Amino acid sequence: MRVLVADDDRASRLIAEAALRRLGHDCETVSDGTEAWQAFSASPPDVVISDWAMPGLNGLELCRKIREHKADGYTYFFLCTGRASLDEILRGMDAGADDYLVKPLNSDELRAHLISAARVTSLHRQLAGQRIELERLNDELTAIGLRDPLTGLGNRRALTEDLAVLEARAVRYGHRYCLALLDVDHFKAYNDTYGHQAGDQVLQVVAQSLSEQARPGDALYRYGGEEFLCILPEQSPAGATVAAERMRRGVEELAITHAGNDGGVLTLSGGVAMLDAGDTRSADEVLKEADDYLYRAKRLGRNRVEYLAAGAPQPVL
Repeated sequence: MRVLVADDDRASRLIAEAALRRLGHDCETVSDGTEAWQAFSASPPDVVISDWAMPGLNGLELCRKIREHKADGYTYFFLCTGRASLDEILRGMDAGADDYLVKPLNSDELRAHLISAARVTSLHRQLAGQRIELERLNDELTAIGLRDPLTGLGNRRALTEDLAVLEARAVRYGHRYCLALLDVDHFKAYNDTYGHQAGDQVLQVVAQSLSEQARPGDALYRYGGEEFLCILPEQSPAGATVAAERMRRGVEELAITHAGNDGGVLTLSGGVAMLDAGDTRSADEVLKEADDYLYRAKRLGRNRVEYLAAGAPQPVL
């Protein structure tokens, strides 16, 4: 173990250092509490053996500062004095000390106390490792909870959370965004013809294609069974429609056989809606508009993207 010895008495430091090195421990010695705190701050040791009465910081003050310090590991703290009254022991323990040593140090007693220190610090390291692993697993579970298990895209929960953030930014900062809702044409017929396993594989391929065609900053989600939604921050309807059209064309160019669809290949239909600066609608209302335009695209023959062009009259949906 790495041991820091703090004692203003040179002879006591030499005795402690010699005993610790005989026992196979690395040892650093300092002559007062201030130097001890500086050494600890630079590189926290496994163990501190501190005299009670020292210039600068005394042993109690040093112990309190170490316990207040947010270090990754745990430092076992010994208070050391020439007299060991019950009152002093209790004061030391209240300050955060783990154990007590009486001067002059006895090598056998020191060895026994250090065995306990090694066990405690080892246990703290194990607990720290388990905590880190638990945090990692929690992060993974959180990420899994926001992902659609089939496609790997964001799920409805992730979409709800992200739309809430967008809605708040729109209200507070006047940000705008577009939503593009995309649907696989005649997907039920595809499942009926080729089977549900093939349908799942197609959804995975479509999700991959959408991800490849999306731009940095866009966010993709699996909205429903065969529906996908793309959030396009700070985009006009025209710009968002260009992006959605690129996604639609990308899927069509995969040329996935679909006997139940016009043209014989798998295609997408899409609807785009926008929330502009100053618009007081909710995200749900914008999403409803995107869905209306998706329905319009399907009604007009599918394999197309619809949106309200600037200056155009509101169509009958």
